[in-house]
Amino acid sequence: MAPPVLLPLGLPERLNAWLNDPVDPLWERPPPGPRQLRNDVVGAATFVALALLMTLLTKNMGLRAEGEAAWRAYVAVGLMILPLALRRRFPLGVLVSSSAAFVALSYLSTEVAGQISFQVAYFAALYAAVAWARDRRLLWIAMGFVLLAMTLWIVITFTVTSGYAQMLKSYEEPRGPLPQLTAAVLYTAAVNLLYFGGAIAVGRTSWRGALRRERMAAQAERIREQADELARRAVVDERLRIARELHDVVAHHVSVIGVQAGAARKVLTRAPDAAAEALRTIEDASRTAVGEMRSLLGVLRSETDTVRGDGGRAPVPNLAELRGLVASHRRPGLDVELAAVEQRPGDLAGVTAPVALSLYRTAQESLSNVVRHSTATRAQVTVRTGGADGAGWAEVEVVDNGQPRPGTHGSGYGLRGIRERVHLHGGEAEIGPREQAAGWRVRVRLPLGRTAGRPVEPPASDHRPHQPAR
Repeated sequence: MAPPVLLPLGLPERLNAWLNDPVDPLWERPPPGPRQLRNDVVGAATFVALALLMTLLTKNMGLRAEGEAAWRAYVAVGLMILPLALRRRFPLGVLVSSSAAFVALSYLSTEVAGQISFQVAYFAALYAAVAWARDRRLLWIAMGFVLLAMTLWIVITFTVTSGYAQMLKSYEEPRGPLPQLTAAVLYTAAVNLLYFGGAIAVGRTSWRGALRRERMAAQAERIREQADELARRAVVDERLRIARELHDVVAHHVSVIGVQAGAARKVLTRAPDAAAEALRTIEDASRTAVGEMRSLLGVLRSETDTVRGDGGRAPVPNLAELRGLVASHRRPGLDVELAAVEQRPGDLAGVTAPVALSLYRTAQESLSNVVRHSTATRAQVTVRTGGADGAGWAEVEVVDNGQPRPGTHGSGYGLRGIRERVHLHGGEAEIGPREQAAGWRVRVRLPLGRTAGRPVEPPASDHRPHQPAR
């Protein structure tokens, strides 16, 4: 199917799109607040005082119309400026009244009609009408009548009255290719075009600016709401991932308890020592299960576990899979190394499954951030154990030698997930730039409890194992 043909817009459509908002033609600028209205009153009063002072100075300079009473200029200036106190509250009313006052007061005082304060007052009324009128259709109808009336007034002044003829007689003999009257008409038309056109253009810019600010504020509010929702989802998703561990923890320890309880029942009367050993195993398993369940019950969820394509349950990553994780992040220009530092040989084999998973996820997120957001050429993953008996800990540390990559930025939800896991296990985390060298550092330390059942295999190190703890 052929693509649609876009028809060119006609002049009325283009003019309407320029004057109004083509996306939302019914949008209205919010009315001014009490503070803005007070500022308008104060500004108009100050302008009146300044204009009266300027009128007094011009009279003292000798710029006075012959045969005109002195009071007329002061009255004309005051009456022209005073409506500006309401220009933002009643923009169309001020436009119409100022237009009528401009014509009437020009006849009342020809002396003040050409003064800058008189012209600025009318310019402000035109500008305020375009910038603040809420009914745009009524605005452009009123503006059309005003422009038509002003055009007719200028034409009548040139053709019917003798004002311009008397003014031209006071000038020197004209020199140039155009007749004197023609030059005066063209000059007056150009000045009025710039005057009215400038007021309309500046007012439209102000109105468009208000529209743009409101849209940006609405967009910022939507972005904030979406960010809050994404943050909430990130926390929920991270807790759901943690909650998947509950099934494995409970199933493993309950299985151990069940097997050992059955064995103890069978040998209870024949081999008391074997039964006592089985009961000790049950005691250890139950204590470990209770400790781990306390940290997981807060994030129970109703979703089913992630499954593989063959319908089996997806395996939970542990420390033994760190070697594969490190290898998957190696690439040309990025060397990733893994080191295991144990306080005593075999400590990493005793790390519980939830702690091992949290350490694995920390390393996974940290290496992903290095690839996406860093210029690093080298990254080091170190998993350690330490502490005294009964207060042991395991930690993972990921450091790199890079700087933030220009043009990339993350959402921060990955780091938030790391902190969520740390909080869940009652551990501690240090995340931020390295102090002694270039690069970024993520270190997560989690406390260890007593372990029951079969331990996981420790991760194979790229360096010499059993290094002394730092």
